[in-house]
Amino acid sequence: MTPLRVLSVASEIYPLIKTGGLADVAGALPAALKDCGIDMRTLVPGYPDVVKAMAAAEELLDLQNFYGGPTRLLAGSHEGLDLFILDAPHLFARPGNPYLAGDGRDWPDNALRFAALSRMAANIGLGALSSFVPDIVHAHDWQAALAPAFLHHASRSRPGTVITVHNLAYQGLFPYEMLETIGLPPDSFSINGIEYYGKISFLKGGLQFADRITTVSPTYALEIQGDEGGMGLGGLLRERSAVLSGILNGIDTSVWNPQGDPHIAATFSTDALEPRGANKLALQQRLGLPPRPDVPLLGVISRLSPQKGLDLLLENLDTILAQGMQLALLGSGDHELETRFAAAAKSHQGRIGVVIGYHEPLAHLIQAGCDALVVPSRFEPCGLTQLCALRYGAVPIVARVGGLEDTIVDVDDAARAGLAATGFKFGPVTADNLGRALRKARALFEDRTAWRGLQRNGMTTDVSWQNRANRYAELYHDILATRRIATHRDRTV
Repeated sequence: MTPLRVLSVASEIYPLIKTGGLADVAGALPAALKDCGIDMRTLVPGYPDVVKAMAAAEELLDLQNFYGGPTRLLAGSHEGLDLFILDAPHLFARPGNPYLAGDGRDWPDNALRFAALSRMAANIGLGALSSFVPDIVHAHDWQAALAPAFLHHASRSRPGTVITVHNLAYQGLFPYEMLETIGLPPDSFSINGIEYYGKISFLKGGLQFADRITTVSPTYALEIQGDEGGMGLGGLLRERSAVLSGILNGIDTSVWNPQGDPHIAATFSTDALEPRGANKLALQQRLGLPPRPDVPLLGVISRLSPQKGLDLLLENLDTILAQGMQLALLGSGDHELETRFAAAAKSHQGRIGVVIGYHEPLAHLIQAGCDALVVPSRFEPCGLTQLCALRYGAVPIVARVGGLEDTIVDVDDAARAGLAATGFKFGPVTADNLGRALRKARALFEDRTAWRGLQRNGMTTDVSWQNRANRYAELYHDILATRRIATHRDRTV
């Protein structure tokens, strides 16, 4: 039986290029889908690190002028990923962050850059490569969201389409004057197209024209249909609710594996938790914190932004200090939050350790060494750090939003429902409610048997891609079945 072919389109993919959870999902999903009979290839931009890693890639297409310059489409494999690379130096041969210039502002030609990515995805979907004609084109977030729009406006038979929203807050908004430049017809700029309050919305194009819409947790799928959570697109999502679903993210359990992680001081397992203490000691030493096994060490691994609620954590520093807890934070983002956390670490040396930036090995050590991981997000489509925390025996303290609500079982809820508790949840998302959750966790930490129970419950929770991948496979097959029925109906009318 011929495998179903899917073209995934993403602006980043782990381990080649990563700024957030999108890269982790794009990197893990193809391998998980192989067991479901899905042949997934991923189209990614040819950033410098990507092109360097794919030096032996095969040239498939050579275009003299594609969105303003010479462009090649390359194909190759890297660490089990089958990739197409859009090698357009005039668009992507830039160092650093894939979306931001050196001054921290968006690249001024981001509309052109990611329209090119979407257009190439559509071209592949329409048969540009005889060796790989996809049954489904699966676009991720605004950077790839025009692919379903281009395919919708194609004049010939097209593949099925899916868009996955990883974060509705990022919508890819650009001036109306860019319409001709990005290559969409004039009639696409309408309330039933890509028009959004007088601008072009890349994300709206995907939401409007894709056959199916997914987001990364069931609760977030409900939240984004509301006026507040919908961020201006709630009405459209309510109209398309019949094709909208939430599929929880998973994590790559071969990368996030406490029994064989090369980035941590000591490996451990559910049956042998004692070695975990060596990781707490290593983390304390790494961040200049006294070696105190008897006090809770809180961990944070996060982009520093208002969405992530880290300002609420700053408001609770007095609570953390009064309760005798330590804090280890790794993150970057909002300049004011970076400055405030750095100042807190300087003022409370030995109690608060902060590393501004992102460092993958340190992220693993924090998961393996902290007693509790704090995720106080105001909204969170899914969240991956709490899934890693469960895997590593770090007890999550999370807000009752999005995927955090769906993946953590609160200690009080568990007692009432007869479930196995895995962490602490608080809501509404306020500083006071976060403080209460921190104090509750501090009190339970003194009961070593109960705390070990929480850790073991988390570590035995399925956070892998296996069941999630099955949901995507079912979705792809459903799209094809629906399209076949529609095509047959059209031919018989």
